[in-house]
Amino acid sequence: MSQESSFRSGFVTLVGRPNVGKSTLLNALLKQKVAAVSPRPQTTRRRQLGILTLPQAQMVLMDTPGMHSPRHKLGEFMNAEAADTLGDADAIVWLVDASQPPTPEDEAIAARITALSQPPPVFLTLNKVDTCSAADVELRRGQFAALLPGANLFLISAARGQGQDALLAALVETLPEGPPYYDPDQITDLYERDIAADLVREAALVLLREEVPHGIAVRIDEYTERSENNAYIAATLFVERDSHKGIVIGKGGDMLKQIGSLARQKIEEMSDRKIFLELRVKVDKNWRDNPDALRGFGYSTEKDS
Repeated sequence: MSQESSFRSGFVTLVGRPNVGKSTLLNALLKQKVAAVSPRPQTTRRRQLGILTLPQAQMVLMDTPGMHSPRHKLGEFMNAEAADTLGDADAIVWLVDASQPPTPEDEAIAARITALSQPPPVFLTLNKVDTCSAADVELRRGQFAALLPGANLFLISAARGQGQDALLAALVETLPEGPPYYDPDQITDLYERDIAADLVREAALVLLREEVPHGIAVRIDEYTERSENNAYIAATLFVERDSHKGIVIGKGGDMLKQIGSLARQKIEEMSDRKIFLELRVKVDKNWRDNPDALRGFGYSTEKDS
């Protein structure tokens, strides 16, 4: 009974501007890939839970879209997804890029955290320290700490695992005592078909160039388990312009084949089964500013309806 009473559980939100490594950190802490990752900013478009169950605690990590200056309704939704987690968290991990000085987006996030009426403990976490000199890390430490005085400061490399054990231990100590929120075997709140859609889009982000990837949405049209060891997935990639459709398909369908091959590999790794994946491409003009289209892709909140 005493062991149960000392168990800790709570919610930790990962916030930061685009492309600072939030999803990479989530996957690293879980030791399993549940969140799409690419070199391009704004890969994450919605909140996703990563559930880490340890012998002494259950930490529910909330991966969020990068907070930025929105240029369309999709961007507004993404910012709202991230901001809404701040008031629900038992701790906030503010992830920043140690290889760059603070940006106006970083300053806006610090101001938003400061403005919370009852802010939880904040962990200012400088990521990508493996790409910086010691002098640069020290400089960035001072610059970011000045934006949020009193925050707990950690230096990590989410990609290489550096500093993560110390951050994880500190976060566990911050959680309140209480029973677990989720079954110990559950690692995320998304279904496999939702993760598959993100992995198809991740493949497109990795392989495509220019502005096309940001205008891509993915809809899973069919996800059928044919047996315990294999499944069939049909998905549609939506783009905003006719010219983008040609780029995504490629000459002789070559680009779409590459996207499908990479996506299938990632989905198989995630699901541990053989995947048969079929992709097609359609045009939905300016869907990022269309409330009906956003709802159809799951990028909306109840108040938008």
